[in-house]
Amino acid sequence: METPASTRRPASNRRRGGRRTAAALMAIAAALPLIGTATPSAASPASLPQDPGDSSKFAKLNRQIEKLDKEYGGDLAKLKDAEYAAKKALSKSNDLQKDLADARNLVAQLAANQYMMNGEDPTISFLADGNPSDLLSNATLISHLAQNKAAKVAQIQKLVDEQQRARKQAQQKMTELNKEIKDLKGRKAKIQTLVKKYKPESPSVGLGGVTPRMLKVKNTVDLEMGPFPTIGCVRLTGDPQDHGTGHACDFMVTTGGVMASGSAKAKGDATAEFAIAHASALGIKYIIWRQRIYDLRSPGWRAMENRGGVTANHYDHVHISVF
Repeated sequence: METPASTRRPASNRRRGGRRTAAALMAIAAALPLIGTATPSAASPASLPQDPGDSSKFAKLNRQIEKLDKEYGGDLAKLKDAEYAAKKALSKSNDLQKDLADARNLVAQLAANQYMMNGEDPTISFLADGNPSDLLSNATLISHLAQNKAAKVAQIQKLVDEQQRARKQAQQKMTELNKEIKDLKGRKAKIQTLVKKYKPESPSVGLGGVTPRMLKVKNTVDLEMGPFPTIGCVRLTGDPQDHGTGHACDFMVTTGGVMASGSAKAKGDATAEFAIAHASALGIKYIIWRQRIYDLRSPGWRAMENRGGVTANHYDHVHISVF
């Protein structure tokens, strides 16, 4: 019976084959792009991914949004939704870019290891030189290491493709966000006229924290379209937006995070349409219902990004904000 040592290739063949493998790994490591860098081939294996400028562009757009918020009557939820989409896409792109750098470093490390072992794969060397009595106990571990390494190298091209797609999507979302900002700026005169129509109200006490205008909207909607299972107005947790300042209420049509259907959906549809029809008289700023938003500063229903849940996507309640 042959032992692993007796089945080994001649040393010269091992060195030649191993060096070819090491050279191939070196070539892969050198060729792997760090997507978005100015000179990817010049980056060292240990270098971190460089920011191609998308983050600074996004920060600039954020500053414009903050300024418009103050000029255009508060929370621009429609614009904030486009901002959310861009932020999510940019985060995914940056995460994948870091993964790509890690994968590139792995390949370079494998190549360096093989070079240090005179061109031999350390796993193969262990198999050949190990004590035959230890092989059975170590076989599973060695197999796992070998397969894991091969899988890592095989996934690199897929990772490159995913990162390219993610960055392209991030840039597209930022383009859409920029378009939304330009559209609002183009409506500046009309929006400022609309905002001036509704005189800012003083903070109130004894009303549960809502503004007098929001209280009037709540009572009117409840009288005309209610009763509702519950109506929630002031909250400071999560991403409260207008809820935090008493300028918004949620008119629930179901409870327990259940998606509205049948009569509950019809009630939500009717409530949203009532709010739109009486927005001018009541000072309503925007309505959100079933993952769509209708902003009176830029009229028309618009689809919103998926926030990951029935309540977060407004499938169980109608959100109404006021100026």
